[in-house]
Amino acid sequence: MWIHATCFLDFHIPIATPFLFMLRPRSGRQQWVGREEYVLTPSVPAFEFTDPFGNLCQRLIAPPGRFSVRTSLDIECAEASDEARGTHFVEVQQLPDETLPFLLPSRYCESDRFGRMAASIVAGRAPGYDQCTAIVDYIRQTTRYAPGAGQDIVSACEVNEKTEAVCRDMAHLGIACCRALSIPARMVVGYLENLQPMDLHAWFEAYVGGRWYTFDPTRDDLQGARVAIAYGRDAADVAIYTQFGDPVDLVGMIVTVDRMETPY
Repeated sequence: MWIHATCFLDFHIPIATPFLFMLRPRSGRQQWVGREEYVLTPSVPAFEFTDPFGNLCQRLIAPPGRFSVRTSLDIECAEASDEARGTHFVEVQQLPDETLPFLLPSRYCESDRFGRMAASIVAGRAPGYDQCTAIVDYIRQTTRYAPGAGQDIVSACEVNEKTEAVCRDMAHLGIACCRALSIPARMVVGYLENLQPMDLHAWFEAYVGGRWYTFDPTRDDLQGARVAIAYGRDAADVAIYTQFGDPVDLVGMIVTVDRMETPY
């Protein structure tokens, strides 16, 4: 299926400010970018590079005053994410090199502190995919999804002490528990169809059975088109924008995700 997605960011800039944006999804096995538009107002020079996780990043200096970024894309993707119950655990010595960083503790995913808890959550489950679903079930049962409940990034240890959290922080807990079981897990930020309220969304992927699979503690199922924009170890790696220097005000943000009847 094809979807049309947009993201509009509107800033008030007090002084010339360096920015790093991460707003361009890549084509890959599960998504194909058919058309893309990226507009800066006012127009300024931007330079793109690929970070260590393969994300497309844009560097620029925003001038003083009103500054906006508008992205628009038509992208082909699946109507639902793949599920694979029973898919086997991959022994660490058999993992591809590029998955190894996603086994280690990171700033917001303190997996070294979740060994005993993760083992308790997955007791009786087959190693691999079924352990990941047990972790997702645990998070759903113990933490209420509360979009907009907090702006500060919360680590896995912190969210484990709360009764509600946003999507990003619930993903942190899932990632930490997977890594504690030697299952590579990574954060994903992107678009999700039918999200209410509409916004950019965060979930996680775990590497089992020789590939990455999607897991989302905020949802009852994996229905709905997803478009991955950025991958990383945790939220520190996947911010859609980072500004350096004196704070700036984000005065507006609008995200839309709609199905297309025909691609063109």
